[in-house]
Amino acid sequence: MTVTTTVTPATPPVIAVLVPCYNEEAAIGQVVRDFRAALPDATVYVYDNNSADRTAEVARAAGAVVRHEPLQGKGNVMRRMFADIEADVYVLVDGDDTYHAASAPMMVQRLWEDQLDMVNGARVTDIVAAYRPGHRFGNKVLTGIVAHIFGNRIQDMLSGYRVFSRRFVKTFPALASGFETETELTVHALELRMPIAEVKTPYKDRPAGSASKLRTFRDGFRILRTILILVKEERPLPFFASIAGLLLLVALGLVAPLIATYLQTGMVPRLPTAVLATGLALTGMLSLVCGLILDTVTHGRRELKRLRYLTIPAPGTPPARPPLPAAGTAAPEREPEPAHAGAVR
Repeated sequence: MTVTTTVTPATPPVIAVLVPCYNEEAAIGQVVRDFRAALPDATVYVYDNNSADRTAEVARAAGAVVRHEPLQGKGNVMRRMFADIEADVYVLVDGDDTYHAASAPMMVQRLWEDQLDMVNGARVTDIVAAYRPGHRFGNKVLTGIVAHIFGNRIQDMLSGYRVFSRRFVKTFPALASGFETETELTVHALELRMPIAEVKTPYKDRPAGSASKLRTFRDGFRILRTILILVKEERPLPFFASIAGLLLLVALGLVAPLIATYLQTGMVPRLPTAVLATGLALTGMLSLVCGLILDTVTHGRRELKRLRYLTIPAPGTPPARPPLPAAGTAAPEREPEPAHAGAVR
């Protein structure tokens, strides 16, 4: 039986700053220095994702612990970081020097004192180059879709600046491989109904010599595809019921004229259309049945994830007392204390 320990409220938490990086030589040094100054007791981890420049050397010179992840993509890097690093509080930030390091202590304090599992840094800026109108519009659309389906608790779903508790990190499956991992993080918190918060943080443009890795349309479609996959996996009944409804409507549209003709003449003149409508109706009913079955399976999976989540103490809580012995059982005997030096036998 594994016993999980945590810190007491009087003990400061162990903080890890996680920085996934790909070709950020121009910015990573300043990011490491800023977060070491903002969180002097934290350890800054930079995970280099096959950079072709001097990202790793610059980060190491600035005082970061540098590690490497060969699988390309931000989601792959986050999966490795969450698996490898042990801490009480995790600060996730991009390595492009666009986020406000001075906000980190406030975000960590909010998570620790309010016993939250995630604090999201919502970006606030008037700099057009930092937050382009296309990215801003796409973020609102995608965030709105997730809010409508999973719950309206986050206003900036695609922010790369977040603070997590240990129980969030160690229960997050991290299945995405690229930038769609932010969507996965948000849905994970919403699905388990974790205590979360969102705070506004300043956002600025990249330094000279640094280029964005985000591709508006390509990554936007990947995020939209991820949302559809998460809806299928986490909301199977509405997903398959929608498909069933669409198929049944098409089948009804095809069969309506046939029914009218049959009532007038007693004949079915277009047999292939009748067969097609029957097949569509049967397929729609099968889709509905699949949704009902998968909804039961998903409910069981959600319960198991929730139980695993509850095995890890909340941030800022003292260790739980050992359980009392069951009724009718003897309490465990205490080990004899060692004899003091010079004691009389």
